[in-house]
Amino acid sequence: MVKSHRSLACIRGRAACKPIWKGWLWLAALAGCTLLAALLATSAESLGDFTHETDIGGPLRAGSATFDAARGEYHITGGGANMWGQTDAFHFVYRLASGDLTLTTSVRFPEAGGNEHKKAGWMVRQGLGASSPYADVVVHASGLTSLQYRLTEGGETEEIQSKISMPETIRLVRLGNSFSLWAARAGGLLELAGSVDIPLHDPVYVGLAVCSHDAAALEEAVLSNVSMLAGKQEEDDNRRVESRLEIISLDGGDRHVAYHAEKRFEAPNWSRDGKFLLFNSGGRIYTLPVAGGEPRLLDTGEATHCNNDHGFSPDGRWLAVSNSPGEDSLVYVLPAAGGKPRQVTERGPSYWHGWSPDGKTLAYCAERGGNFDIYTIPVEGGAERRLTDAPGLDDGPDYSPDGQYIYFNSERTGWMQIWRMRPDGTGQEQVTNDDSANWFAHPSPDGKWLVFVSFDKRVKGHPPNKDVTLRLMSTAGGAPRVLANLFGGQGTMNVPSWSPDSKHLAFVSYRLLKP
Repeated sequence: MVKSHRSLACIRGRAACKPIWKGWLWLAALAGCTLLAALLATSAESLGDFTHETDIGGPLRAGSATFDAARGEYHITGGGANMWGQTDAFHFVYRLASGDLTLTTSVRFPEAGGNEHKKAGWMVRQGLGASSPYADVVVHASGLTSLQYRLTEGGETEEIQSKISMPETIRLVRLGNSFSLWAARAGGLLELAGSVDIPLHDPVYVGLAVCSHDAAALEEAVLSNVSMLAGKQEEDDNRRVESRLEIISLDGGDRHVAYHAEKRFEAPNWSRDGKFLLFNSGGRIYTLPVAGGEPRLLDTGEATHCNNDHGFSPDGRWLAVSNSPGEDSLVYVLPAAGGKPRQVTERGPSYWHGWSPDGKTLAYCAERGGNFDIYTIPVEGGAERRLTDAPGLDDGPDYSPDGQYIYFNSERTGWMQIWRMRPDGTGQEQVTNDDSANWFAHPSPDGKWLVFVSFDKRVKGHPPNKDVTLRLMSTAGGAPRVLANLFGGQGTMNVPSWSPDSKHLAFVSYRLLKP
């Protein structure tokens, strides 16, 4: 609100006051409109997932925050002498929350220089006072990464340090009164550094904190890939979600959100001309310009119960979809621009996953006689050919661009790993052999790279609402590296999603919404 001020003329008498009073009313109204506009400009939407921002501990210089929705980045400027000892001073972007929490982000400082202990990261705080008990996971400009905490009001700050310097991803996990620090090297998996019990009662203040470690300075931090999950509700497959169609560069340096909506959509494909993306939602297929915009419904005729297994022919003229006219999914082909679908597989369930480079053959996963295996069939229809017969699930076949191999995932060794074979099913060999459950391998159009989705090996199947990683490895061999950590799973990248130039990938991440 804007406080009104009485002029000296008003003290001298009503006659002199009247026109000046009107002028002050007009100025007050104008100021009120200006302030309202400013408040709207810093609304909850401009703060992304958060509702408020403030300076804690009265730093000499006021901080600020903005949210870049297109890139999914928080740009936060903070001052403050320190977040340490018995009192803190920093800028805080926050919301109230209760219960168990899983808080993940990546941190970078766009400007070199400043104090080497300027810091940024996640914080869970009992109150907004400078001496409040709290726990945070922060990255310092020096690379130091630690879980800082204060057990009591006005108590001393303590810490647990990670062995990983300048991590690519950090995570703060709250389970009851236990707080844990997780960190991941560039291209690596999240590793536990340590835990501590801190008696915080609900509700707590949860958000992103930035401190310059210099009372006279302001420093900026950029926090990206921010994820806040509440409780153990990720186990609920039916939770409401926000879906985010993201694009990431091959080196992981450029990651941005192309489209997001508060509904579940899945499995992006990239058009062969590189101009648009395709995804499924609610049984229908939609297209989206790569440059951004709104999705458009694709005409798929009577195929209105499509799942997340779909993709373009090598020449870009046709689209294969998996659609359930009844109980079972069947494979269909229709014009890429939309039109009447033609059924290809007679038996179900059948789930399309790959198209041969010559455009003549489809590869798919199908259940026959109680076992899921890899099959192929001519695009024009005919007899299907079974390529695998190992006990357990074989899934996700996709051709290499030279047509020499079909990559697929199989749990024949105990948990899901990536395999490959010749197009006739011979020469089956294991490609990955590690402690993750690896799904849906897709070779890049230039044949140099293989991307796949990795779950914790204790996860059965490929369910939604799980912590997963996108991992990249050379088709020539070698250890895979992490391209992105995200909250996803089913629908993240079931089908080929490479850009035609092999420089970018499209995928879907998710954020749980309140019931």
